Amino acid sequence: MKKCGKLGAVQECSLVAAALLLFVFCLLPSAFAAPPGSVQASYDIYKGGMKVGQIEEVYKRVKDSYTLSSTTTPVGLLAMFKPEKIFVDSSGLIGKQGLQPLRFNHRRERDESKENRAEFDWEAKQLTLIHQTQRTVVALLSGTQDRLSAMYQFMFLPLQSAVTLDFPMTNGHKLDSYHYAITLSQKLKTPAGEFNTLYLDSRAKVGENRTEIWLATQHSNLPCKMIITDADGGQLIQVLSKLDIKP
Repeated sequence: MKKCGKLGAVQECSLVAAALLLFVFCLLPSAFAAPPGSVQASYDIYKGGMKVGQIEEVYKRVKDSYTLSSTTTPVGLLAMFKPEKIFVDSSGLIGKQGLQPLRFNHRRERDESKENRAEFDWEAKQLTLIHQTQRTVVALLSGTQDRLSAMYQFMFLPLQSAVTLDFPMTNGHKLDSYHYAITLSQKLKTPAGEFNTLYLDSRAKVGENRTEIWLATQHSNLPCKMIITDADGGQLIQVLSKLDIKP
């Protein structure tokens, strides 16, 4: 490497150092990139080899807060027998540990009896689960996510250097603990493109539902595929079909 000469030594060394620093940052994994300011994602849902639904999700960040919305629309035969849409919303704060939900809501277009909500009181460390007129208060554990925010919390976690992931999650009706093993996966082709991925596997025991998630590493660890296998072997597959990300 060329040494910095005496003439203009400070300027020349500064340019060399800056070039080296830029080169190093170009080699860093995508986990170090700042999470996006907005995401619009579409997913196709398959069951038994047939497309049964489509999901439209929107994530927006405004300073230190976020909003998330998800709308599931049935298609094909499912639309004939169950034409109702499903709406899921999450909103809260963004801190050093990522998303910190404050409110969660899950509702069906034609069935109010299945509406669930959750309210997060981080100061009092209480989680209120609301179903119709019933309110249940449980301890709010550190890192708790709701069913929707959990999928976008991956953007804030250093998963490339992790081998396992544990976190509590609520669907508005109950609070459960989730555990995933993390490994690198081969490139995954989806209708939205081909992605390098991390593979998360819940490694379910006999009689439990198994969840597998593929995260697109070049797109802030956003989910690009998910498979839920029930105890009887039936599978629900969710695949990314469109993705629009903005800083």
